[in-house]
Amino acid sequence: MRTEHQTGAAVPVPSPTDTPTWLLALRAAESKFASDIRILDLRELGTFADYFLICNGSNKPQIQAIWDEIAKRMKLEAGELPSAVEGYDNAEWILGDFGDLIIHVFTPEKRGYYDLERLWRPAKTVSVPEAGSPLSN
Repeated sequence: MRTEHQTGAAVPVPSPTDTPTWLLALRAAESKFASDIRILDLRELGTFADYFLICNGSNKPQIQAIWDEIAKRMKLEAGELPSAVEGYDNAEWILGDFGDLIIHVFTPEKRGYYDLERLWRPAKTVSVPEAGSPLSN
């Protein structure tokens, strides 16, 4: 990590990474035991985002912990902050917008109700590499 000076204070700036942001977010969600994790590739659909990460947490504290870890790692490892976060306090569906990546952390009930995978069924599902294995394109 390098440091840049702004207004006289040292501000840590992450080094660029070759790891896709969806994979950083996925690993963060896994570290907090998110379940039923899916990555949808929306690039061929010409939409407002390139990827969706969709996952479940079992209760409010876990759902918030999943989001908190994703936000922390995106900031520290990719230098990205969400432009918007919705639903954090209620924690039945937290939606975080990182521009090219939209994060959805659901309760199982809300995920079933909104059924984003059905709504976005034309999107390709990204196969997730095992932790520690190289990313293949």
